[in-house]
Amino acid sequence: MPRRIESLSLAGPAGRLEALLEEPEDIEPRLCAVVCHPHPLYGGTMHNKVVYRLARGLRRAGIVVLRFNFRGVGASSGEHGHLEGEIEDARAALAWLRERYPALPYALAGFSFGSRVVTRLGCETSGAGFLMAAGFPTRWGSPDYLETCPAPKIFIQSTNDQFGPRAELQAMYERFAAPKQLHWIESADHFFAGGLEALEEQVKAVAGPPT
Repeated sequence: MPRRIESLSLAGPAGRLEALLEEPEDIEPRLCAVVCHPHPLYGGTMHNKVVYRLARGLRRAGIVVLRFNFRGVGASSGEHGHLEGEIEDARAALAWLRERYPALPYALAGFSFGSRVVTRLGCETSGAGFLMAAGFPTRWGSPDYLETCPAPKIFIQSTNDQFGPRAELQAMYERFAAPKQLHWIESADHFFAGGLEALEEQVKAVAGPPT
């Protein structure tokens, strides 16, 4: 069956949230996931190329994907919420997704600022199949909450990430609670330049069903 795409307007805590729902092609979904975009004040939207690759890799793994714009981005209402507001936006998006697919387990994924949002939300809310953090920024607030977070965590990082340098993330990762995975993508910068295809394949591999 062809991939189904829906443009949506969801009720969020600061007004309407512009969203895009995509189901997998040719396979029945086995999971649903919210995917969060990078920093709203630096051009981040749900159409960011890394977010798009995350979403496509997840869909290819049999996962329904809900992308949305944080408050104040695109057609979403409100103003930037300095992370706490965006966590509440993601919580609302997740509640909508779980109501839409009550029989499916759920996961959370995000890039850059979005990876901070989903790890915070996923560590506060039990039950996620996994938390996927791409381009996790190491210098933007304490990640201590991950040291006690029981949710399965998947980190995917560029080998040349200027906002999450390899040595810094590796040192942090050693302190994070299990279960956890860390995958490095050979690429030129934070935005996985030259490594987007490899990023998508890694997402599909780690999010796919157990073999």
